[in-house]
Amino acid sequence: MPSFVRRFRTTGAVTLFAVYLLILIGGIVRGTGAGMGCPDWPRCFGRWVPPTSVAELPADYIQTYRDGRIAKNQKVAQRLDRMGFHGLAENIFRHPDSFIETDFNVTKTWIEYVNRLVGAVIGLLILLTFRRSLDFWQRDRVVPLVAGLAVLTVGVQGWLGSLVVSTNLVPALVTWHMALALGLLILLHYAHARTGHSDMRQGVEAVNNQSVAPSFSQKSLLVWGLVALTFGQIILGTQVREGIDRVAAELNYLNRDLWVSRLGFEFSLHRAYSTLLLMMSVVVSFQVWQLNGPFLSRLVLVMNGLLLLNISFGVALAKFAMPAWLQPLHLLVATLLFGAQVMLALYVRAPVPLTSMEVASVAQAQPQVA
Repeated sequence: MPSFVRRFRTTGAVTLFAVYLLILIGGIVRGTGAGMGCPDWPRCFGRWVPPTSVAELPADYIQTYRDGRIAKNQKVAQRLDRMGFHGLAENIFRHPDSFIETDFNVTKTWIEYVNRLVGAVIGLLILLTFRRSLDFWQRDRVVPLVAGLAVLTVGVQGWLGSLVVSTNLVPALVTWHMALALGLLILLHYAHARTGHSDMRQGVEAVNNQSVAPSFSQKSLLVWGLVALTFGQIILGTQVREGIDRVAAELNYLNRDLWVSRLGFEFSLHRAYSTLLLMMSVVVSFQVWQLNGPFLSRLVLVMNGLLLLNISFGVALAKFAMPAWLQPLHLLVATLLFGAQVMLALYVRAPVPLTSMEVASVAQAQPQVA
């Protein structure tokens, strides 16, 4: 494998790991209620390194940051309203959570600060991934285009993150924040898979210097359908999480054993949805195993293992009064499951041209006919 391909794939793998780590940290932020640990963005209480004591803040800091957030929300809402997003603009400015301010809590502040630091590192890694993708420009322009789209996605995600803070975690924005993170995972997995080893492309062969892959289009669509179902389940999970936050606030974060009983229709749907996912996963697994590909078979085992693990986490959350430490793990395993399904869909796909390097390497391996 050429060195520039190896560098790109190494950077891509590190970036993917960092994104999954950030999702775990984001779950911890949400589970501990640290989302508003820093009331401003990108700095924290006006500093690049946050305070460690309330004594370091001015006496009127609560009102000061509240006024600043409201002013920012007004500008954003007006801009979105002019762009035609009237409902979202109204939700941002009128939602009662936008006017709530919380007291300084050093633990929550530093949890949120670590979350932002990891996010900044990921931004740099995405830029490095894009820079190294440019080496593919003459060979496969899709790779730098996808990496460039990942850069754009991170930029939008950063802007959306600032809105999540300024609106005090308005539910609609939190959901969009999660959806964009899943979209970023798809982009990064695609770029990584496209530059992968040719022996991971099941059954690929070169004929007369033309790259040909067996048509797995129907199975590919089936796997992508499973990916879409999991995407919907994760988004639905964010709605359940918002319901938990609401119930917890109503009960003053006490009586955790009552939280599940007070959740609405979203929780019942989320629970039933997992059965549908399990059934769909069994169908997909049967179809993929028929291909007899060792790499695909391993992916199927990983996918099903993650699904069963996450279902057990969901049952434990419902039965044992929503233990806070299990909530971020539930989210992490869900996103790892999503990533495994995306990888499976990328390697079980319709014909995709091989790169020139792969065509050359396969052609050289063909027996010479006199």
